[in-house]
Amino acid sequence: MGGRRSVVADPWLALEFGADPAERIAQVGAAHEAFLTGGATPDRVREVVRRSWERSALLDPEATAPVDLTDDALESYRAVHPLARVLPLFRDLLGGIAQDGAHLMAVCDAYGRLLWVEGHPGVLRHAARMNFVPGARWDETHAGTNAPGTALAVDHSVQIFATEHFVRPVQRWTCAAAPIHDPTTGRLLGAVDITGGDHLANPQSLALVRATARAAEAFLANAAPAEPDVVHVAALGRDEAELRVGGRRVRLGRRHSELLVLLLHHPEGRTGEQLGLDLYGDDRLHPVTLRAELSRLRRALGEELLDSRPYRLRGTVRADFRTVAELLERGDPAGALQAYPGSLLPASDAPGVARLRQLLDGQLRAAVLAAADPALLTAWTATPAGADDLTAWQALARALPPGTPRRPLAVARARQLAQEYDLPRATSLQRRGN
Repeated sequence: MGGRRSVVADPWLALEFGADPAERIAQVGAAHEAFLTGGATPDRVREVVRRSWERSALLDPEATAPVDLTDDALESYRAVHPLARVLPLFRDLLGGIAQDGAHLMAVCDAYGRLLWVEGHPGVLRHAARMNFVPGARWDETHAGTNAPGTALAVDHSVQIFATEHFVRPVQRWTCAAAPIHDPTTGRLLGAVDITGGDHLANPQSLALVRATARAAEAFLANAAPAEPDVVHVAALGRDEAELRVGGRRVRLGRRHSELLVLLLHHPEGRTGEQLGLDLYGDDRLHPVTLRAELSRLRRALGEELLDSRPYRLRGTVRADFRTVAELLERGDPAGALQAYPGSLLPASDAPGVARLRQLLDGQLRAAVLAAADPALLTAWTATPAGADDLTAWQALARALPPGTPRRPLAVARARQLAQEYDLPRATSLQRRGN
């Protein structure tokens, strides 16, 4: 039978084929105003944009992105950033766009800080009016929905078109961005972006930034020195740890995951008895079983990576939960939260793992509460560990300015938790009102 064949739209593209840009700007603009005034869920907005607006709801829609780094601090920071090595490649692939008088090329780090913004001087001057300049923070927390910030938030290439931007001063622009990862560890390094007018809302611009990001990762992979002894461990937000060893990925079982985390937490080494206590508890020591598990773990890691007497890891081992702890030690709760996808091996009941999980979650929670930053509190309450944290929800409700769309939600959640925990209704937050 004949007829028209339906085409599934790419959800990361801003406009469907044949759509009228002016009509779409008006539709999304009306949805944006309805969202700001009543918190209504917009029907005519892409899912990726709707979710981004919800994450951005703490922001003033007239806000300007703050500038974190300037002058010598900016120069020093970007000189040592891994993407500095790829800048000639970005210029080679996107240089024509950056100098055509209608577009900008931008590169940001994993926190949304713009490292380089290049293009025609006239376009750069217009962009500077909204602080689209090197050193400014364009993550969603500080700049709302935008291509580089949203690409980092969802870890996917994306276009953001005109009125899809959350902050009004940015709505005259359209942009496309793609995230870039460390090819060895998978760690998010930043994003590459092209910014210009409405004409950028086409498949070619999104394909271009995607290809540029993949070329950057290939360049870094070829330029990286061989690290045969480096083990990368991901154990946060998952019940079974994943290893990256010499270019291969290994998913460990539950007991091996617990053993590896315990060994990582004790780089000086542990005896078999100590590991048994950490793994099984006082009344369930199983030395034969433990030796068998360690033998299988050694085969999974590689014979050369696990010593005995005491048991300890050899060589360089990097782990996501240690990264979070290090960021907290440096006084960077925002960076720690960004590196924290969830609790450490949440299904584990091994005593040593449970203690470490509680310690890490407690340290992160304390840092977030001490900062009293609405963005950090929002991010913490969105985690499994923070979703039922009454104190954090109360702190969020106090930190949000009156009239902020998310404040009634925070107040309601705090009241709900207080009722569930059977606490007195007349809390200090409730006495102060909404």
